[in-house]
Amino acid sequence: MEPVIYFNRAFRPEKEATVSVRSRALNYALGCFAGIRGYKTDDGRQLNVFRLDRHVRRLDQSARILHLRVSGSPAEIADVVVELLRRNEMRGDTYIRPIVFANSNELSPLLDADTSETAIFCMPIGRYLSAEPIDVCVSSWCRVRETAIPTRAKATAGYLNSALARREAIDNGYAEAILLTEEGQVSEGSAEHVFIVRDGQLISPPSTADNLDGITRQSLITLAREDLGIEFVERPIGRTELYVADELFLCGTGAEVTPVRSVDRRTLGDGLIGPVTKRLSGYFEAVVRGRVPARFDWLTPVW
Repeated sequence: MEPVIYFNRAFRPEKEATVSVRSRALNYALGCFAGIRGYKTDDGRQLNVFRLDRHVRRLDQSARILHLRVSGSPAEIADVVVELLRRNEMRGDTYIRPIVFANSNELSPLLDADTSETAIFCMPIGRYLSAEPIDVCVSSWCRVRETAIPTRAKATAGYLNSALARREAIDNGYAEAILLTEEGQVSEGSAEHVFIVRDGQLISPPSTADNLDGITRQSLITLAREDLGIEFVERPIGRTELYVADELFLCGTGAEVTPVRSVDRRTLGDGLIGPVTKRLSGYFEAVVRGRVPARFDWLTPVW
């Protein structure tokens, strides 16, 4: 079956969802997007979309920041996502990508709500990064400032910064990179947020440290504080504090909870998954799989 795409306010076969090479979105990276996951329940009978309402609301806010316009209200886009999954007969773990972009062929990097287009596609997905602890490095590239490209908007243009950092990491034998702000504080990974654990305390940089206001990050903080009783502190983190952390993990829609073994060839703890990371990761997995009734309101059923 050919995949179905939502494009130009209609469901279409993927071959019909085309964009010109002249498009401003391609030539100038004028757009914003969301990354959303759907999780199969343990019995395989249901697919639940994780925090769909929060994702579509952030997409709408991103578009507003960039003078773009989503093709529908957040509630309408949420309904489109569910219908798209049904039309594609998605039953297993799924990744959903809504994107809003400047679909004009005129020559100039101009953001214009009247030329905005919304597209949504989906695909099966497994682990984005390794389930085992990974080795990371601190990138020589700094995270682009919020005053240059608004990270809160999840703008497509900002991911050139991410791509350069990840390319550097892979070329040097690492699985992922951590970027610092221009002031030298920890910002985030190339596409993930950063948490460290020191003396049992969970710590993460604030979302004002030139990083995205992450939904997975917010969810983990809520689960740690309210459900698991883990102490959480939001504060700046310096580069060298990464080296002496008891535990470190990355998180995001794609990465979920990915433990880190070493930073810049410095092994953290015993190099294995730490107890706080293991506990939080296991509980997050239980939530997204529909095993925690108290968090059912975070899940949108497809079938």
